[in-house]
Amino acid sequence: MSGFDTKKPATRAAVILPWEKSGQQEDIRAADARLEEAVGLAASIGLVIVRQAAILLRARRPATLLGSGQVEQLAEAVKLDQVDVVIIDARLSPGQQRNLEKALGCKVMDRTGLILDIFGARAATREGVLQVELAHLEYQRSRLVRLWTHLERQRGGFGFLGGPGETQIEADKRMLADRIGRIKKELEQVRRTRGLHRDARKRVPFPIVALVGYTNAGKSTLFNALTGAAVHAENQLFATLDPTMRALRLPSGRNVILSDTVGFISDLPTELIAAFRATLEEVSQADVILHVRDVAHPDSAAQRADVLNVLDGMVRDGMLDAQWPERTIEVLNKADLIGGVEAVPKRDNAVVISAITGDGIPDLFETLDQYLTQSMQDVKVSLSLQDGAALAWLYQHGEVVERFDHEGGMDVQVRLFPMDCERFEISYPGRAATA
Repeated sequence: MSGFDTKKPATRAAVILPWEKSGQQEDIRAADARLEEAVGLAASIGLVIVRQAAILLRARRPATLLGSGQVEQLAEAVKLDQVDVVIIDARLSPGQQRNLEKALGCKVMDRTGLILDIFGARAATREGVLQVELAHLEYQRSRLVRLWTHLERQRGGFGFLGGPGETQIEADKRMLADRIGRIKKELEQVRRTRGLHRDARKRVPFPIVALVGYTNAGKSTLFNALTGAAVHAENQLFATLDPTMRALRLPSGRNVILSDTVGFISDLPTELIAAFRATLEEVSQADVILHVRDVAHPDSAAQRADVLNVLDGMVRDGMLDAQWPERTIEVLNKADLIGGVEAVPKRDNAVVISAITGDGIPDLFETLDQYLTQSMQDVKVSLSLQDGAALAWLYQHGEVVERFDHEGGMDVQVRLFPMDCERFEISYPGRAATA
């Protein structure tokens, strides 16, 4: 065995939160929670956090965001701790990022760049990879100038011809625009394919139940607990990127399709909302939305507001219908961390569970069944003795309430989803009437 260690050394990082609040006790707690989240984001892609701090901003400096004295102190800390990358948990302009890198002598990444790297590390499917690349290209398009600073020393051109640096930047912009256009076309094809998959599910059809929630709320752990699937689940932010879907049979015998989606987060950059639009498409198609919350988190209410804001934004963009709250169940998860299911106050339209211990899961199944039942229609179906296939179809896809046999046939009272009513009418026309 070789005596040389070829293992890549860990990347040492400092996480800095520029904070603009008043310094009151409530603001300090909010800053601590936001800094903890940023540290979790950085650690989720393997960075070793050697320094973390919230820096109070008295005024935003156009050149560096931070004050000159704060930049000097940070530069000394970076040198002392041998920091490889500084994460600034804020949105930096290209100029601010460039100036901070010069002042600190290391790589600087803002919140948008960090989240993009996280998505890049998590992307597994073709759709996810395309979405990440599109988001990266959109993000870098405004930062091309910092990639070509080495050309600033070259002689400029004459008149309208411009200098060689400008020509290179314009060429790169055209290449970026072309690549962005190609990726968008590929994504549209992927979305059309997923649309066909959704159409196929409508023909099956099973109701779709989508898990949504703030990142690290325990969605994937709950998904595994419900389906027995080995979906990647760790105590890690953004542990899921691409939607994962599994069939689930409820204790009532009803079949549903359970969908696990990417977690939401506060201040999600606009580039990510647009680029990852298809990731949230399953939510728009869901018959029931399970909003999974980390009830043990000190900022659980604020996280809930962030998720609701994203869903409301989907309504404004035409991605989601305005009635989504009516088919949403709040799932208050991680009750085991605060004394168990019985220790959490009960509230309307919410189920308290622990996905780790399984406590409260039967209540969730019961509530889910109730919600699905509410959307079903009572239908009267008249069948002849030769309609054995239609009768079997009703038993398989609906809930037969009553059956009256008579000479020459039978009348069946059955509860069906609206989608199933349409499908039955297509397959067996003239036999069904809504009660």
